[in-house]
Amino acid sequence: MQKLFLIGLKDLKIAFRDRAALMFMLLAPFLLTLGLGFVTGRFSGGSTSGLSDIPVVIVNLDKAQLGDALVDVFHAEDLSALVEPAVADSTAAARRLIDEDQAAAAVIIPAGFTESIMPTREMLAAGAFEPDPVQIEIYTNPARPTSAGVIKAIVDEFVSRVEEGRIGGMTSILGIPGIETMSPVEVESLTREMFADANEQDFSNAAITLRTDNQGAEAVAFDPLAYMAPGMALMFLMFTVSYGGRSLLAEKIQGTLPRLLVSPTAPWQVLGGKVLGIFLTGYAQVAILILASALFFQVRWGDPFGIIVLIAAAVFGASGWGLLLTALGRSTGQVGALGSAMMLIFGILGGTFISLENMPAFVRAISAITPNAWGLDGFTTLALGGSLSDLGKPILALLVMGASLFALSAFIFGRSNVMKR
Repeated sequence: MQKLFLIGLKDLKIAFRDRAALMFMLLAPFLLTLGLGFVTGRFSGGSTSGLSDIPVVIVNLDKAQLGDALVDVFHAEDLSALVEPAVADSTAAARRLIDEDQAAAAVIIPAGFTESIMPTREMLAAGAFEPDPVQIEIYTNPARPTSAGVIKAIVDEFVSRVEEGRIGGMTSILGIPGIETMSPVEVESLTREMFADANEQDFSNAAITLRTDNQGAEAVAFDPLAYMAPGMALMFLMFTVSYGGRSLLAEKIQGTLPRLLVSPTAPWQVLGGKVLGIFLTGYAQVAILILASALFFQVRWGDPFGIIVLIAAAVFGASGWGLLLTALGRSTGQVGALGSAMMLIFGILGGTFISLENMPAFVRAISAITPNAWGLDGFTTLALGGSLSDLGKPILALLVMGASLFALSAFIFGRSNVMKR
């Protein structure tokens, strides 16, 4: 195993000593991200995340103060350019619209939502100062993860504000001297006064801010660079993995690989070391670009452990494609040409240039073969306040992709003479 790691570290050092490769791995994606930031108004105070007129379906089964307040949030003037709300009469109708890909998410406000926050006279008479909570359901469209995440953020902020008011109000009520001896009518009147401003709060002002954790940390706004920066990093990652594959063929032509194979080193150790070198180089590239986006552009990525694991999964999936190109290629020039084509095609299919939500359904289906699409899904989830526990689907998809491609590449290598002495 030591030889495997030494080979991998050697390839990592070689890659970062190549100035031309560094320009493609780090400088090019960084400058493109910077340029897109200026174009979209990210650095000029403009507000353009690339998201607009997000279709959302609202089902208000509550028909009371707080349910109506949430509906008003989505119809607020401040959100008129961001969301395009529609009202449905039933939960089934809303779910059908999502299943037919006609909306990004459905917000279902259950019956009794207001009562769970503002107790009725009967509940107060029975001593139910803290009724059972009733949760708002968000039925999301998996084909539109970014837009669905924005809708979830709006609802999360609304519920957070209401919950803060509920806890504060109930604490105040229970602390009133002599409340146990008051009549139900007096308690209800007092409670209604304390909760009177719940429907009058200006929820729209901060409706598109997110909480970075469940303890109510400082809210952050959705940042367009949280989509652009990883999109560029993942696209140029495909160049890096093909560059690593070309180095394997180049060493065979130059005679370095045959000399290594006749040494007391097993072929699987050599191949494993080369694969590890590709992985380490790709991981370093993406990690540096993501770190640069946080340091220079102040992009907030949330859960650091989630970032570490997601980058590893994305690089693992991309490395599988790089190794497959190497196994199929007959020369360094052929692998280089295929790698450049793959970088551009996967960039388009993966949503680097155009959000997948604006593409036809068949394109979104094809995008599942790219590590770009799954990686962007994960990075967007983190930027919208998610954590590692929310990344199960993209991480699993990337790991399955990488493992399948590695197995196929190993089979092709076994039938070729690339790794033979």
